[in-house]
Amino acid sequence: MAEVMAILLFVSICIALMAGYPVAFTLGGMALIFSGIGVLTGTFDPSFLHALPNRTFGIMNNQTLLAVPLFVFMGVMLEKSRVAEDLLESMSRLFGTLRGGLAISVCVVGTLLAASTGIVGATVVTMGLLALPTMLRRNYDPAIATGTLAATGTLGQIIPPSIILVLLGDVMSSAYQQAQLKMGIYSPKTVSVGDLFVGALIPGLVLVGMYILYLIAVAILQPKKLPALPKEELGPIEWGKLAKALIPPLALIAAVLGSILAGLATPTEAAALGAVGAMLLALAKGKLSLPQLREVAFGTTEITSMVFLILIGASLFSLVFRGFGGEVLIEDMFAMLPGGVLGAFFVVMLVIFLLGFILDFIEITFVVVPIVGPVLLAMGLDPVWLGVMIALNLQTSFLTPPFGFSLFYLRGVTPPSVPTSTMYRGVVPFILIQVLMLVIAYQFPQLITWLPEQLYGS
Repeated sequence: MAEVMAILLFVSICIALMAGYPVAFTLGGMALIFSGIGVLTGTFDPSFLHALPNRTFGIMNNQTLLAVPLFVFMGVMLEKSRVAEDLLESMSRLFGTLRGGLAISVCVVGTLLAASTGIVGATVVTMGLLALPTMLRRNYDPAIATGTLAATGTLGQIIPPSIILVLLGDVMSSAYQQAQLKMGIYSPKTVSVGDLFVGALIPGLVLVGMYILYLIAVAILQPKKLPALPKEELGPIEWGKLAKALIPPLALIAAVLGSILAGLATPTEAAALGAVGAMLLALAKGKLSLPQLREVAFGTTEITSMVFLILIGASLFSLVFRGFGGEVLIEDMFAMLPGGVLGAFFVVMLVIFLLGFILDFIEITFVVVPIVGPVLLAMGLDPVWLGVMIALNLQTSFLTPPFGFSLFYLRGVTPPSVPTSTMYRGVVPFILIQVLMLVIAYQFPQLITWLPEQLYGS
């Protein structure tokens, strides 16, 4: 009976989320309702709820999660500073005279923006507003134009410093410690956000390279779909202006990621450095004012409050789910799957991919990963590899029609003349590239684990 309650709890939460109820209140509210029913039916021990105050206090004191508001502040500040606009204009002048040059510029700027902000929605909307009108005006194929924008916008999921990697790093660390305790290892090793940042770096850059190679191939094989911009429209390349647009954000990215890679700063300290750097960059561009600072602070507070409320709700959900024996149910289910650990891994990846259609990455990170993570890690999977694979999987899910979140973001800034079916057609090649990237990372796990091992020996 208790196991049935665990399944009903999970299904009820998914239904409520699909119906549009607020995530944090759905997680906490459903968990409390089911715990009450469980107490009345004798299937739930209320002592499980005694751990909630300590868990909430632990969330508020978590130094790793302090990186979330700092990275969000950095991203929102850079968005308001029109960094993307200056970058796109400069890169378009550099590559625009080549066939497909504008699309390649979008890829490069999207990558830099992803590494600067780590916020998918902001990147997709910003790039859509800036680049799509120009691409359509210059007779770019609408499918390729929208597909490129949606795909490069989702790079914020995987290229550090990504918010999803910060949240995944914290959840995977807890799951890894639980897995080791179950295995009888009472001095458990740890996995950090920095490990995931480093592990995601090479796959992220390889993915960008594959996007660009695809665009070059289309420009060669179907040149009419990706025409070059006329030289008279672009004018001469202003190298000084290009350097002024390119060097500050690159320096900021290098300072944030470099300090983590060199072991000089934790991700939280690097996030603080990034927040201050974004303010200095905005000040240097003359874009920093008191009203703008207030707007950035409000935006940061709104996003951060949402994340932490969801985290508290998810913590309550996991306690109640465990109280109903849900964790044991998952372990037994995985043990019965054909193929052992690989069978369990593929099922989890498929479930996460499908849930990515209806749930945001925050819900999946806080609801699904704490349930399946300890079980998979206890089977011997590498925590860094598993975390990066989940991030890549979510990125693919965010891009897949008909429910991909990136497509919803882009649809909001795409003119009515471009039908939704055209957008769907445009993202298909990029989805195939994403799937290929997942296959490559599965076949060659060293792509993810090599750099962390070299830097940290872990």
